[in-house]
Amino acid sequence: MKQTSHAFMQHAEAALADAGKAQRRDLLGLFMPLARDAATARYGDFEALRAHLKRVRTHTTNHLDHYLARFEEASLRNGNQVHFAATPEQLNNTVLSICQAHGARRVAKGKSMVTEETALNEQLLKAGLEVIETDLGEYIIQQAGETPSHIVGPALHKSLPEIRRLFLDRHKLGERSLEQVEDIVAEARSILREQFLQADVGVIGANALIAENGATMLVTNEGNGDLCANLPPVLIVCTTLERILPRAEDAMALQRLLVRSATGQAQTCYTSFYSGPQRDDDVDGPLETHIILLDNKRTDILASDYSEILDCIRCGACLNHCPIYVGVGGHAYGWVYPGPMGSILTPLLSSLEQSNALPNACTSCGRCAEVCPANIPLPDLLRDLRQEENQRQLNSPRLRRGLRVHAWFLRHPALYRRLGAWTMSVLGLLGRRRGALRRLPFAAGWTGTRDFPAPEGGTFMQQYRNRARGGRRRG
Repeated sequence: MKQTSHAFMQHAEAALADAGKAQRRDLLGLFMPLARDAATARYGDFEALRAHLKRVRTHTTNHLDHYLARFEEASLRNGNQVHFAATPEQLNNTVLSICQAHGARRVAKGKSMVTEETALNEQLLKAGLEVIETDLGEYIIQQAGETPSHIVGPALHKSLPEIRRLFLDRHKLGERSLEQVEDIVAEARSILREQFLQADVGVIGANALIAENGATMLVTNEGNGDLCANLPPVLIVCTTLERILPRAEDAMALQRLLVRSATGQAQTCYTSFYSGPQRDDDVDGPLETHIILLDNKRTDILASDYSEILDCIRCGACLNHCPIYVGVGGHAYGWVYPGPMGSILTPLLSSLEQSNALPNACTSCGRCAEVCPANIPLPDLLRDLRQEENQRQLNSPRLRRGLRVHAWFLRHPALYRRLGAWTMSVLGLLGRRRGALRRLPFAAGWTGTRDFPAPEGGTFMQQYRNRARGGRRRG
C-alpha cells in the first residue's frame, strides 16, 4: 500500500464532500462509543483490568528479549518454525520462499494489519500466486480494489447498495437479487468455502504470543481464522514482536479488554489458540507451521520516548471516539493505521517528514486516552510529535512564527490576559447582531466552511473573578 499521509488535508477535504460516507461515519461515532460503554460497564472493575494489563505490558516490553527467547524455545518445542524479520521486505520474502518451497499456488489469508503494513499481497501476486482475503470486510475491499478504512471493520466505508453492486459485478452467478444482508453473507460464504478447501497455504495474524507455552492467540467473529489455520497443509502466522505476553492468563486479560473496546461484545465468536502443526493423534490441523515476527523499527520505538504506542492492542476504540477520524474516515490518513494510534505509529514506522500532518489531526479533546484499554497517553504522544515537528522545522514558517508569538505572550501572562479581554470585547461587538462572524483574520480555515461564534461576555478569567466577588455579568 502506497503511503500518501503527506496529502492528509486533501484527502480529508474530499472525504468531507462525500455526504453518504460522512453519514455512515457519524453513525459509527454515535453507536460504537455507546456499545463500548455498555460493555465495559457490565464487566465490573474495567479500570482495574486496564491497570493490570498496563503493568504486564510494561514489564514485558522492559524484558522483551527474555520473553521472546522463552516464546521461541517453547514454540520450537511445539514443532513450529520461528522466523525473525527486521524489515517488511524480509517478512514478504520469507512468506514467498515458504510458498515456493511447497509449490503453492493459492493462499487463503485471514485479517492481518501486519501484512497490510508490509504489502504482502502485492508481493505474492507479483510472484504469480493467487491470494484471497477471507475476512468478509477484507474480501469486500479486495474485490473493490480498495484498502481498509478501519482496523477492525475494514469495509465500514462501504454501503449495502455498493456491496450488492460489487458482488453482482464480480461474482458471475446469474440473476439474483441480493437485497438482504443475509443474502450477501451467504454468497460470500459459499465462494470463500471453496477457497479454504483449495488453498495450499493459510496466512493469519495474532493478537498475542504466549511466552510460557509458545502458542499464538487469534480473536475473530467469523471463524475464517480457524479455517485458514486448519484446512491448508501449511500455516504461516505473521505478527510483530511486541505482541508477546508472559502467560496465557495475560492473553485472556487482553482478550477481555480487546473485545469490549473493539465491538462492545462480552466475547467474540472465536478465540483460538494455535500451538503448532498437526500431531499423530490430531484429526486436523496444518502439517507445517511457521511464525514470522516482524520488527520494522519497533525496537527503535521501544528505545524512544514513544515506546508506549507499542502497547496498542488494535481495538479501534480511539478511532471510534475521535472526532477527526469520524469526520474524515480512515482513508484520509493515507496508510495502514488511521486515527489517533495511526497518527503516532505512521510517523514512527515511516518518517515524520512523510506524515507530519497526522499528529496535527487532533483536537486535543482527550477522548482517545479516556477509552484506550491499554492506557496509552495518546494525546501526550501526539503533542510530543508536534513538538518534534516544530523543533525540526517540518511545519510551515508561518506556523512557526505564530507559535513563537503565542509562546511570547504566554511568558507575559498579564499582557496575555489584557489582550484576550480586549479581543473578546471586540469580537463580541462585531458579532452582536448575528451572534456569529462570517469572516475572521487569520481564521480562514474555520470561517471558510462555518461561522465563528461571537463571544457573549468577558473571558473565563474575568467571569471567574466576578463570580468570586459575587458580581454578575451579562452573558
